Order: sequence, then C-alpha cells, then structure tokens
Amino acid sequence: MPTPVLLSRGLDPVLGIFTGCFAYYLHETHPRTAPPPDKRLAALVQWKWAKWKREREEKLNALEREAEASSRVVG
Repeated sequence: MPTPVLLSRGLDPVLGIFTGCFAYYLHETHPRTAPPPDKRLAALVQWKWAKWKREREEKLNALEREAEASSRVVG
C-alpha cells in the first residue's frame, strides 16, 4: 500500500514546518494564550545566547590563563 501524500513528497514536510511555526506564532500572540514577555521564545533565545557567550568567554579566558602560565614555566 503506498504511503498517503497530501501534496507531494517534497512539499509535505515544508507544509508541516510552516503549519507548526504558524501555530506557535498564533499561540504566542493570541491575547488569551500569550505568555508573559519574559517567557516568550525571543526572550528565552536571547537569555540562552547570552549564557552561551558568557560560558564561552569564561572558557577562553581560562585557556588563555593556562597558556600564559605554561609559557612562563617554559620560558
């Protein structure tokens, strides 16, 4: 039995992704279901991005300190 296809094999996934994104947009902007501004996806992505940058900066600083310490020991 062939698998059911709505439009075409290539267009069905695109339609599914569009429908999901549109449903999420409607969920976030509808007055009754809208989350508070600090819980919206954009705010959460900004928070996660800032956290990632801070952790990356700390890791790079630690590597720099380690490299400086090892260069002092060798030199």
